[in-house]
Amino acid sequence: MPHTLASLVNHTALKLTVLAGEDRLDAPVRWAHASELIDPVPYMEGGELLLITALKLDAEDPETADRYVRRVAEAGVVGLGFAVGVNYEGVPEALVEAARRHHLPLLGVPRRTPFIAISKAVSASVAADQYRAVTAGFEAQRELTRAALGAEGPAELLARLASHLDGWAALYDASGAVVAAAPEWAARRAARLAEDVARLRERPAPASSVVSDTDGDDRVELQTLGTGRRARGVLAVGTGAPLGTAERYAVHSAVALLTLTTERSRALQDAEQRLGAAVLKMLLAGEPDHARAVAGRLYGGLLDAPFRMVVAEPVPSDDQPSPAKLPSAPEPAGSPSSGAGAVPVLDALADAMESAAARSGEAVLAVPDAGRLIVLVTDGGAAADACTAFAAAAEARLGAAPRPRGRTSRTGAARETEGLAVGLSAPTGPMAAANAYRQAEQALSVARRRGRALVEHEDVAAGSVLPLLADDAVRAFADGLLRALREHDATGRGDLVASLRAWLARHGQWDAAAADLGVHRHTLRYRMRRVEEILGRSLDDPDVRMELWLALKATSSQVGE
Repeated sequence: MPHTLASLVNHTALKLTVLAGEDRLDAPVRWAHASELIDPVPYMEGGELLLITALKLDAEDPETADRYVRRVAEAGVVGLGFAVGVNYEGVPEALVEAARRHHLPLLGVPRRTPFIAISKAVSASVAADQYRAVTAGFEAQRELTRAALGAEGPAELLARLASHLDGWAALYDASGAVVAAAPEWAARRAARLAEDVARLRERPAPASSVVSDTDGDDRVELQTLGTGRRARGVLAVGTGAPLGTAERYAVHSAVALLTLTTERSRALQDAEQRLGAAVLKMLLAGEPDHARAVAGRLYGGLLDAPFRMVVAEPVPSDDQPSPAKLPSAPEPAGSPSSGAGAVPVLDALADAMESAAARSGEAVLAVPDAGRLIVLVTDGGAAADACTAFAAAAEARLGAAPRPRGRTSRTGAARETEGLAVGLSAPTGPMAAANAYRQAEQALSVARRRGRALVEHEDVAAGSVLPLLADDAVRAFADGLLRALREHDATGRGDLVASLRAWLARHGQWDAAAADLGVHRHTLRYRMRRVEEILGRSLDDPDVRMELWLALKATSSQVGE
């Protein structure tokens, strides 16, 4: 407990008397300081017991005494100690009245009590208080360490921390989701801080912030966890008052311990990354047995159930070209959440999927490669759902309020404003991993072309091929193929394009196509011969008919985006 004026008054060796401010003796004393300056305020910090003999102060003048007392009280001095029998035989009444008027405790110091004795008493009390705080802090550290090493891990650590603080504590993962809280009711309180946590995570680590409850119920401190540039989690602690020394020790210990449990060592990350890259490369090379042997317990469970292949890449919001395609057998390097060349939106996606998988006990294999992210997730699992939710949030945010590239939003789900395109394969197994990769790439290509954040292969396979004709390259090919026919029609010498469309639509049935056009079938036959002559290609060739039909569809108003 901090030293107070009351404890000084009760100190039997000091023999202090209370002359004014009896109701303010519970004020804590940070230090005792002697000064004979007429204006000592510039040298005060607040919380001091100011000791004076009034060597230069006219303490008997009411105006002078009032001005002096008012000024030191406003500066935060908690009490005034007056030496009796030094410069004044008694305490001047003007000084007593001024102290009462400004509610400043005034203590009489007998001549036989030196100021140094009071200073020593305060200093000893401050030292004892600091020692108790440090001792309590070390005890909290030992207790939190035992909790962190226990079976319940972070959950038990948070419970012990909340008890030490007489408040609550919560842990957020890398995606900003609450993963543990103590007591249980604190989970609801912690969920209301999602926006504050997102803002903190956007700042370079380490970072902290203080949040005051709008209802005035508690004071919350947020601390990022992790040793890298990006936070691996956030610790929130809520208390009814600012943290004291012992409580601060406990929080710092919790941050260190949670960092150790949430941030894997760099060597382990690199090893897991290389292992995941090797497993993926073997799968894509058609070596599922070798991949399963290498995967071991880390990724083996993922290969035992149907999984999906995810291929994701950023889409620049300023219409810059998208990253080049990966080869069919990628050479993964780096880490989805750290390392040189990391892409923020892919970091955020990887964090969301890995956090969801960790909460549900799933395995997830994430490998970055050349600006892309390749992920194997359990079909129907939490990581796959997190991928879909992240992409939907990113698409909704960019569609609702596009913002300049490189800035970040303030939500946890999709905090990067850079666009995202994701392709998701159909459920598959290790034997068909290479095909799943092609499916994911095809879906990714469609996602980029349609301006979608996520496209599943099932959507591409179940839909029409016509939307794929909206590609600029396909349109350019179609325009080139039909240009000669359109130029012929522009001279008014016939309607070859319309005739060709009608003939192809009727599968080469002359009478039906001629009836659709309102011409004689001999006229239609003549027009088709002119088409062959102009194009230099035979309509008897099914490939030619297919190309012409697709060219007509690609250049017509029926092509969807």
